[in-house]
Amino acid sequence: MDPDATQVLTWTGEFASPENPIPEWEADARGRLSTALERLTGPLEDLVARDANEGDTRLLVTDFLSDGLGYNKYDEVTTEYRTRSESVDYGLKVEDSVFALVEVKRCGQDLDTRNLRPARSSAEAEGVEWLLLTNGRAWQAYHMGEPDTPPALVLEVDLLGETEPKAKIDALFHLSRAAVAHGRLETLLKWRQALTGEPLAEVVQSPTVVEAIRAEVRRRTGHVGHVGDFDDVSRALREEVITQRLLG
Repeated sequence: MDPDATQVLTWTGEFASPENPIPEWEADARGRLSTALERLTGPLEDLVARDANEGDTRLLVTDFLSDGLGYNKYDEVTTEYRTRSESVDYGLKVEDSVFALVEVKRCGQDLDTRNLRPARSSAEAEGVEWLLLTNGRAWQAYHMGEPDTPPALVLEVDLLGETEPKAKIDALFHLSRAAVAHGRLETLLKWRQALTGEPLAEVVQSPTVVEAIRAEVRRRTGHVGHVGDFDDVSRALREEVITQRLLG
């Protein structure tokens, strides 16, 4: 295994174990991102310093999509992707199917959800679920969701931000071709959706969580337990912790 992949394995050690090792394809994808970030940070800083135009920003974006995220720029990155209504900056393909539309702004422009309007209309017309918005420095991924609802922000990364490189790579990894092909972007979406009110309220009331809370309360109080203490915890969660609007 190459040094970059070994470094990535170290970074992601909290998620791996001898029984559940990190797959080789994932280590390769993370290693590719590590190398690309190191190589492209200097050019990106130059673009930002001179407030480069959108055309120059697109050149760096193309390199990052290819070198960092692993998309073949000759047949998986379609520039000026045309839909039935208009064109967007890029269409990204995985296994011959466009899974995301990409909107690019110049590197000095702040990103705003209003920038998504053309790509959103095209995505609705084409049945594309994902939108990427970037100015080369900041990368945002949105999921289209239900009709007539605004796209949901699933991840955001600032390539020049103060966040540790390993955290940037861990987030950007989900946008890599390999991660998309292996369903990891979809599982990240499910994670985000599960951390909203009603789904999280269901998790808190699950037997596993109630049992863990019961054990912790016993530890804190020194109480050895009594018949019905599990139900006591469940009732307290419903009446004292979880708001009524989240209870099914």
